Amino acid sequence: MEAKPLLKPYKEMGKTELYHSPSLCAPMEEIQETATEKESDQPRSYWRWSKTDFFPEPSFQNWATYKTAITESGSRFKDRFLNRSTDSFELNVLQKQSENTLHRCLTWWDLMWLSFGSVVGTGIFVLTGQEAHNHAGSAIVISYAISGLSALLSVFCYTEFAVEVPVAGGSFSYLRIELGDFVAFIAAGNILLEAVVGAAGLARSWTSYFATIINRNPDSLRIHISSFAEGYNMLDPIAVVVLLITNTIAMLGTRGASKLNWIASLVTVALIVFIVIAGCVKGSVDNLTPFAPYGAGGIFQAAAVLFWAYTGFDMVATMAEETKKPEKDIPIGLIGSMSMITIVYCLMALSLSMMQKYTEIDVNAAYSVAFQSVGMKWAKYLVAAGALKGMTTGLIVGGLGQARYTTQIARSHMIPPWFALVHPKTGTPIYAALLVTICSACVALFSSLDVLSSVSSLSTLFIFMLMAVALIVRRYNARNVSSTVDRCKLGLFLFMIIGSSIGTSVYYSRNANGWIGHMITIPIWVLGNFGIMIFLPQQHFPKVWGVPLVPWLPSLSIGLNLFLIGSLGSEAFVRFGICTLVMLAYYLFCGLHATYDVAHQKQDDPGYVQDANIKGKTTDETESGTVVQRS
Repeated sequence: MEAKPLLKPYKEMGKTELYHSPSLCAPMEEIQETATEKESDQPRSYWRWSKTDFFPEPSFQNWATYKTAITESGSRFKDRFLNRSTDSFELNVLQKQSENTLHRCLTWWDLMWLSFGSVVGTGIFVLTGQEAHNHAGSAIVISYAISGLSALLSVFCYTEFAVEVPVAGGSFSYLRIELGDFVAFIAAGNILLEAVVGAAGLARSWTSYFATIINRNPDSLRIHISSFAEGYNMLDPIAVVVLLITNTIAMLGTRGASKLNWIASLVTVALIVFIVIAGCVKGSVDNLTPFAPYGAGGIFQAAAVLFWAYTGFDMVATMAEETKKPEKDIPIGLIGSMSMITIVYCLMALSLSMMQKYTEIDVNAAYSVAFQSVGMKWAKYLVAAGALKGMTTGLIVGGLGQARYTTQIARSHMIPPWFALVHPKTGTPIYAALLVTICSACVALFSSLDVLSSVSSLSTLFIFMLMAVALIVRRYNARNVSSTVDRCKLGLFLFMIIGSSIGTSVYYSRNANGWIGHMITIPIWVLGNFGIMIFLPQQHFPKVWGVPLVPWLPSLSIGLNLFLIGSLGSEAFVRFGICTLVMLAYYLFCGLHATYDVAHQKQDDPGYVQDANIKGKTTDETESGTVVQRS
């Protein structure tokens, strides 16, 4: 049977169907109003905030429809759990939810410096001192190398997805395509958590370094409230102001923010060269002993926290929708910059360790105090100023990426679609940027850096682990092509890889000097990879750029990320668990029903395009790009 088109032909559309509603589920009254506006060439104002802009779905029209939706939660959850999006749906359909398009204005040069500007900030200038003093000692260099390897493996996975699905959603969209709506929502919640916590931590570090420039104690510019709990009792109004300013720059335009970033990043490069050379000249190798005072456990624990120093490249992946030639620009920009950053971090950590023994390193302003200790008091001002610059550009780039994550999440209706709207003149999602900015400012006002870094690291590592799983699924599973037996095999082998990785992490954390447990878990991990290679045919072959040595490199990324997660303290898991419960509550009472309504819209709704897994669809695009027709 000949496949029917998913969209009605132009000539067959009625008057009200010609206008593509900003929501796929807008009520008919609003559709008629917007159709009239379209006819008179008067587009809807960007600055609007009616109920239908926030909750246009049928489930939220009144209390009766909402109660009906709640009673159907079980069947709706099953539907959303089994649902998978498609490349074309994320690329073509969801973008229309923003009404205006993001501007394609970035090249590989912009992406490389955006990555550099977003990554080189709090981690190297603040967390280096904290983790060298508390956990790793001079072996902080090895901790950075371990984190860098894990980050680079994740970069490979992100790059392959970003080249083939260049949308603003980044990991959210990639997981929605391969692992489904529910997993994507969990990732979305953690992405927003990472965005809010990361920006807040960076802003508080800005305050600490600014205090050192004016010869004050790092906490002297904060307001101490004795009645508040420890870790939340140092109010930081300066961090709030910095967040508001940097995010305003990001809202005004992508191209302008990119130019400002790469020009400013050249200053950071000059500063880094100075730090490395001066540290080697003024430092002493005697300060490197003892090299690993806290043993291997301290090295891995530091590596887990220092992974935060590498976060930011995932924000750059969200800029794919604004990249001129994603198939060329993204691999060069992401992989090139992250390889360079890993080397830079290791050299800077070595320089710090040579200037001071780990017991003397200041946990708040490590480099400034270290230069002062070797007689270069003037250099502390230069270092602090350079660190402020790095943190400022990190906040600007973070503001760009965080807003685009939020935009794609809103396009799917997991959060109100109002946040997906793109301003027609600036070409930026201002509402999404405001959401992240206000939340970050509230967190930055209260929370200390150690609280923020542990929560953000676990959230980030969890998302990167899911990305590696999604890449393996993408390569070895094709909808309407792979058999049920092959899917079961893939599930079994992934269970072996993930389970053995968790087992390795747990066994090591409880018995760091043992080896018997590793003789069981590591062979299971190896067998899982061999099983995929031998018993499963590869269904998807990247057209432009792909991760090499699949499934080995993605599996190694899974193992490293889970191992680093296991190295974090128990408090991080408690905070992560609380945040996850809050996310699930929101999903069950709101996000589930909004996305269900969008997926099951009526065929006669304007802009009708069915979701990937809805019965009645007559064409499917497989991961390999083949269109499969069904009768």
